Amino acid sequence: MLGQQLRAWEVLNDRVLRVLHETPREQFVPATYRDLAFADAEIPLGHEQTMLAPKIEGRLLQALQVEPIDDVLVVGTGSGYLTACMARLAKHVTSVDIIAEFVDAARTKLADHDIRNATLLAADGLALTHEARFDAIAVTASVPELDQHFIRMLRPQGRLFIVVGRKPVMEAQLITLQPSGSMTTEGLFETVLAPLRNSERPEPFVL
Repeated sequence: MLGQQLRAWEVLNDRVLRVLHETPREQFVPATYRDLAFADAEIPLGHEQTMLAPKIEGRLLQALQVEPIDDVLVVGTGSGYLTACMARLAKHVTSVDIIAEFVDAARTKLADHDIRNATLLAADGLALTHEARFDAIAVTASVPELDQHFIRMLRPQGRLFIVVGRKPVMEAQLITLQPSGSMTTEGLFETVLAPLRNSERPEPFVL
């Protein structure tokens, strides 16, 4: 996986490669698909949701440049694998998913791997209030248009990874909030991800 997918996709950061190598991805994959844990493909998780392909996870982690002092938000816990990787890079991770079953299963897996610096919540990522602030935010599903919702939860110089657009054209973007309050946008690569659920009228959820 590391040689054929990550490096080929320009994932070259040593900390990211080490974390992906040391976090046993196959233990986060549903048992039915364990043989495909390192395949260059999304893996079904149930509830019409999938686990990101390894190369997307690698590019996401590399783009966000997470440091040991950072507080991170993951929107879309899914299998818990990305949250586990992020927790090995950051000071603390808050990970939310609208599907409570995913949150419960991921919480158990993280405890099994002695990952204690992650808080998992069953919540709609589009319904989070803006009281909390994060140094980095990873959104593991797509949004049709970029708005200010997640940007409002960034600290100055905070980074947001998000996929924006509609099929068949979507772009992974890195948004950085500047100290002045302006933001810069870097287009990373084209991909297609399932849309984030319930974007129409989410109810507030306070972190």
